[in-house]
Amino acid sequence: MVATFNRIPEVLYVCVHNAGRSQMAAALTSRLGGEGVVVRSAGTAPGSEVNPAVVQAMDEVGIDLLALGARPKALSEAAVRASDAVITMGCGDECPFYPGITYRDWPLEDPAGQGIEAIRPIRDQIREQVLDLLAELGVEIQQG
Repeated sequence: MVATFNRIPEVLYVCVHNAGRSQMAAALTSRLGGEGVVVRSAGTAPGSEVNPAVVQAMDEVGIDLLALGARPKALSEAAVRASDAVITMGCGDECPFYPGITYRDWPLEDPAGQGIEAIRPIRDQIREQVLDLLAELGVEIQQG
């Protein structure tokens, strides 16, 4: 997906409940990409809150999801159409497809119902995939 942008690239992360994987990916992308990328996350069937164990896992790497205002949000057509890349995480056929949008599916384990020990490797895998995506988008990695 290597692309050249005349503007800041926009990324949308989508999972079913927008309470775990997509929240971690969005926060890590914002942290690592800084102002060089616009980030959104959404769910096809948003939950009522961000998974508390996911909040804890992100706290461990210095990202306070609650202070950032993270909350599950419904997926909208406008968010998809505004994005240069849509990264899906386990929503399968529930994720809408629009021609002309670049899609990627990241096959990640669902952190729902799992403890912190199981979520840490998911978080770390997401971080590595975010770094790869930012490099492909030509976004300079921010330290921190």
